[in-house]
Amino acid sequence: MTSISTSADAVAAPPAIRVRRQTVSGVIALSLFVLVIVALSTMPWWAKTGTIRMVLELCCYIVAAQMWNMLAGYAGLVSVGQQAFIGVTGYAVFVLAQTFGINPFLAIPLALVVPALVAVPCYLLLHRLDGPYFAIGTWVVAEVFRLVASNLGWVNAGAGMSLAVMREYSGFERNVAMSVLCALMILVSIGGSYLFLSSRYGLALIAMRDNPVAASSQGINVGRLRFMIYVAAAVGCGFAGAVYFMAQLRINPPSAFDPMWSNVAIFIVMIGGIGTIEGVLIGALIYFVADRFFGEYGASYFVVLGVMTVLVALYARTGIWGMISKYWDAPWFPIRRHLLVERKDRA
Repeated sequence: MTSISTSADAVAAPPAIRVRRQTVSGVIALSLFVLVIVALSTMPWWAKTGTIRMVLELCCYIVAAQMWNMLAGYAGLVSVGQQAFIGVTGYAVFVLAQTFGINPFLAIPLALVVPALVAVPCYLLLHRLDGPYFAIGTWVVAEVFRLVASNLGWVNAGAGMSLAVMREYSGFERNVAMSVLCALMILVSIGGSYLFLSSRYGLALIAMRDNPVAASSQGINVGRLRFMIYVAAAVGCGFAGAVYFMAQLRINPPSAFDPMWSNVAIFIVMIGGIGTIEGVLIGALIYFVADRFFGEYGASYFVVLGVMTVLVALYARTGIWGMISKYWDAPWFPIRRHLLVERKDRA
């Protein structure tokens, strides 16, 4: 009996299992992310008005691209009509501020209710379509909104609207508001996406992206999750549109519902890396720099961007970030979970 007891005590204890998600690169990126948010919030005290406007434009591109990335890269919903929600929210801000006299900065959060409400019937109309038919359907919906705005006297039809109430605020006050809104856009779109993807809903979303049928068989409500992402992406795009057109002080149907919004988002995501937050940031910087230096070449410039997108889609589907990750596994926004087994022997 003594020998049996001694041998039992010598048996190794069950391994301790620990799940680790954060990495050293993630901690560094998180610190830099906080610094970026602080820098964006304080731009009026260190940046010129022109710089603030350029940064605001870049932030709008990042938000629109990240929303498209969530749709296509995770939910499997390829949309080419996100400009519908950008334009609708932009018009909502102008109507609330200019027509009803609401503070224009308060009008932005109020206007975000509009894309959420509009997205519900749009999704109910489109969700039965699949693949390219869904994409074409989103473009048709956006065109319908453009035609309605072009013929609706309440929003001054094709002539558009101006945000004259902004004259009541000084240039510094406008810069402060735009800077805070830039910080909020990045915090909500990038930070919010990361938190969502890190949660159990993010695991469900990734499983749905990889295999919707298998995910559904494991109890994931694929339809409900896609609906949530579609509405969230609509609100996110609306946020970008509201801030962008407020800074422009003018809106009209061609600019509000310009398909270029979707084109830019697709280019950014495909070049940077679909299904990754890092890819969106890289792609947005590439597009922004290219637009600043080569945008004056007009049609030929857009042809080059289109060819680059096609080449990446054919020969480097994971984008720039995917190629980097093959040789340097240091994610900025780590969402993968690593199972660590710690084996301890009993004394």
